[in-house]
Amino acid sequence: MASSSSSPRILLCGDVFGRLHHLFKRVHSVNQSTGPFDALLCVGQFFADSPDRPDELSDYVDGRAAVPIPTYFTGDYGVGAARVLSAAAKRFPDRGFATDGVELCPNLYWLKGSGRFSLQGLSVVYLSGKRPGEGDASGGYSEDDVDALRALAEQPGIVDLFVTNEWPSGVANGADTSEAPAGVMDPSGCDPVIAELAAEIKPRYHIAGTKGVFYGREPYSNSEAAHVTRFIGLATVGNKDKQRFIHAISPTPASSMSNAEIRARPPNTTESPYQDSAKVTHAGEAKKRTVDIVDTQYWRYDVSQKRQRQGGADGKRLCFSFTSSGNCSRGDKCNFSHDSDARVQYQRNVCFDFLNKGKCERGSDCKFGHSISEDGASFSRETRPPRRSEKTCWFCLSCPNVELHLVLSIGESYYCALAKGPLVENHVLLVPIEHCPNTLMMSSEAEAELGRYKSALNLYFKNQEKSVVYFEWVFQHSPHANLQAIPIPLSKASSVEKIFSLAAKRTGFEFVVLNPDNDSTDGRKLLRSQFDGKSSLFYVELPEGKILLHRVDDNEKFPVQFGREVLAGLLRMPDRADWRNCKVTKEDEMMMVDGFKEGFRKFDPAR
Repeated sequence: MASSSSSPRILLCGDVFGRLHHLFKRVHSVNQSTGPFDALLCVGQFFADSPDRPDELSDYVDGRAAVPIPTYFTGDYGVGAARVLSAAAKRFPDRGFATDGVELCPNLYWLKGSGRFSLQGLSVVYLSGKRPGEGDASGGYSEDDVDALRALAEQPGIVDLFVTNEWPSGVANGADTSEAPAGVMDPSGCDPVIAELAAEIKPRYHIAGTKGVFYGREPYSNSEAAHVTRFIGLATVGNKDKQRFIHAISPTPASSMSNAEIRARPPNTTESPYQDSAKVTHAGEAKKRTVDIVDTQYWRYDVSQKRQRQGGADGKRLCFSFTSSGNCSRGDKCNFSHDSDARVQYQRNVCFDFLNKGKCERGSDCKFGHSISEDGASFSRETRPPRRSEKTCWFCLSCPNVELHLVLSIGESYYCALAKGPLVENHVLLVPIEHCPNTLMMSSEAEAELGRYKSALNLYFKNQEKSVVYFEWVFQHSPHANLQAIPIPLSKASSVEKIFSLAAKRTGFEFVVLNPDNDSTDGRKLLRSQFDGKSSLFYVELPEGKILLHRVDDNEKFPVQFGREVLAGLLRMPDRADWRNCKVTKEDEMMMVDGFKEGFRKFDPAR
């Protein structure tokens, strides 16, 4: 729809809660009486808050009703959100870096994740989703979403509109709240991360919902910027208190304004509410969340900021991403050393542990060099260890083709990732960072970390009333170790041993019980002590900790997917025994990863 004036005319709306008929009836009325308007931006929860509320969205998606003007929403959570948005994402799988909304139906667009786009000449930046950890675990924004906005904040140009669901913490600091509605100073519904983003992005308008009240703050100045920011908080659609839930603005795009217009300050302009003195209130929580959000997405050898940094030319631990691939997405912001000399040594097959820590506990079992190579002279043609296969191994983080979006957590020696083609939701893998054929050959330090990951997964799934079954298939020339971790309902935990034993007999062998006392730690120790590094074997750790072992003969045709096939039978889903039948889109994988990370964060041993 064409604008009737030189400046775009935009409607703003608070939490919809699925009341689409009420909203669009009001928009239609306003558009006829004072319009036309170019677009509607909805903040706060867009989907219904109760399963008892009628599904009004289907009327628009199915064509029984029409959305009156282009409408964009960010509150991608609530009843039915996952189902509707997952279907929409599948219809538009190849959008690349487009951030102007995923179309649900004509004139209705979901602003997914975070991004920046142009709306009638206005520069719009948005953060979709709610604060992670608030209520329902689904629908939270991700660390990638936040970090993308931090990068956008460094780009040139003034942002006209910043759209978020929740209010920034402390936004009312320094403002006159004598006539503000009750609840404005209440910290609930506020997010310190959004406050930090607002201070960095410095938008001309910041629009948010979730608190259920209308609040138009006085303009405030920005540090190191000439323009002011106006914050607008919007109430809920159809609220009983008749708080304003729809509001109109008509801002001229900053790109079309003169310097004098940009520098203009109304008489009631205040200082920024996000000055250092105001940020102290939220510093502890904000700093913790910033570390959580920013650091977990960079796939480094060591992500813990609590460990003593050593190794590298400057005394810091080495950045695994830079050392292995020559690239690190954090650049100068990385807390680990980008040592070019170490990278040269790594390319010459020098052990990363040796470069990073000055030692390698694998000793003679390690296939890589434990001395500094000068122009390749440390190894002769005969003694040089075989080249690693990281460049083609899909489990090696240094491989160009590795699917990093599946990674859930990364520690010193292991990382945890969502399984490709998962048997069940939250089917994960525990994978050594080093290119190692099995977990039994890893160092004692790595084994201890593996134990911590297993304990964390056990607790995480226990909260979901599930137990975990672990298994590993070790064979000669294994490409890269991965310990499968598959959650099952607690009600089926007692049947795991019986079904594995039955499947073994039908296949022609019997399991040996390593630890009748069910102590999984002792069972792992016994398993490692008995493994010669050459034989093939399959073992499974039952929910109670008992380990069942089968040593596979050289001529034995052992089913490659044995563990998965057995559990698929236990769970009565035989069609999912083959992972290739369970592939999902990258969009779905990313949604699954985000959901897992949110719940696992408090248990993650790598934090």
